[in-house]
Order: sequence, then structure tokens, then C-alpha cells
Amino acid sequence: MRIRRSSEAEGEEVGFNLTPMIDCVFLLNIFYMLTTTFLNLEKEMDLNLPEAKSGRPEQQETKEVIINVMADGRMKVGERFFEQEALVDHLKQVALADASTPVTIRGDRETVFQNAVRAMDACGRANLNRITVGLIDGTSK
Repeated sequence: MRIRRSSEAEGEEVGFNLTPMIDCVFLLNIFYMLTTTFLNLEKEMDLNLPEAKSGRPEQQETKEVIINVMADGRMKVGERFFEQEALVDHLKQVALADASTPVTIRGDRETVFQNAVRAMDACGRANLNRITVGLIDGTSK
């Protein structure tokens, strides 16, 4: 084994080899992509799980209610269309489950502002106060 003298190594640049680090990051990326795919399969399994006699049910995460106000003034929550009073009743049921449920009111670009105000009024009558407003294309204002 030959040891270089400082006079011989002056012309060479000292550097850090990034190839092993890039390989590790690449393998970790593949690992995470595969595990997230398996997590989705696990959620979709049809299992008949046992039930416990004691204990409390786990707190479910708060679901957001999205009210879509169409160009013609109709209001849609999920796949159902609601009139003003029916929307208030639906939102009251949501408020009974959790009064802090967030509500997003999304309006079509062609709708009249009064239609969005009707949706806000329905939220107020149902005592839901966490309201955001946006466009149907997904941008929030």
C-alpha cells in the first residue's frame, strides 16, 4: 500500500461521495411507497371484529361538512340536494353530534351571493360556527 505525500496530493480535490446516501434515500422512498399501499389494502379488508362489553368507543375524528351552492341556487351536501329548511334540519343533526364540526361553503362562479348567504344562514340557525367559504374548483378564500 502506497501512502501519498502531501506534495503528490496537492493537485487532487478532496470530496464527499454522495452515491451511498442517494442509494439509501432511494430505498427508503421505495419502502414508504410500498407500505402506504399496504395500509390502504388493510383498511379495505372485510373483517368481522369481536366486540367488547366494557370500555368506551374511540372518539371519531371530526368530519367536515361541505355545502356546494350550485349556479341555480340549489344546495348540495354529499350526493343529496337540500332545500333551505331541509338543510337546516340536516345541519342541526350534525351539530348534535359535534357542534365544532367545520363547514365549508363552496359556491359556483355563476351563483348569486344571496345563495351563499342562505347557506351561511342555515349554518347559523344550526349553531355551526366554524365556516369557511371557497369556490367549487377548490380554492378557499
